[in-house]
Amino acid sequence: QVQLVESGGGLVQAGGSLRLSCAASRSIFSINAMGWYRQAPGKQRELVAAITAGGSTNSAGSVKGRFTISRDNAKNTVYLQMNNLKPEDTAVYYCNAVLATMTFAVPREYWGQGTQVTVSS
Repeated sequence: QVQLVESGGGLVQAGGSLRLSCAASRSIFSINAMGWYRQAPGKQRELVAAITAGGSTNSAGSVKGRFTISRDNAKNTVYLQMNNLKPEDTAVYYCNAVLATMTFAVPREYWGQGTQVTVSS
């Protein structure tokens, strides 16, 4: 079973920064794309940012210029650098990956367990 292990969430004041990390465990054959979603209380889960194997990125308009997604292919890890955080960024952040493993070569979607990000005003 693939695990996406997230870290880096926490409590920060508005204007502060946090860096989220997500590492895919287990024998990975290939990763098509990795990304971050978030879900605030009472709201639907939404895409924050995503990055393809080739390095192309996509991000939500609300985080452009503040959040940066990057990945380390050698470590099967994706990062989300979040700067100038706002109270409206408060949510549970979930790592997402579309990948194939050594034992199951067809790419599938996987989710992390989520990490809480709380921004105080």
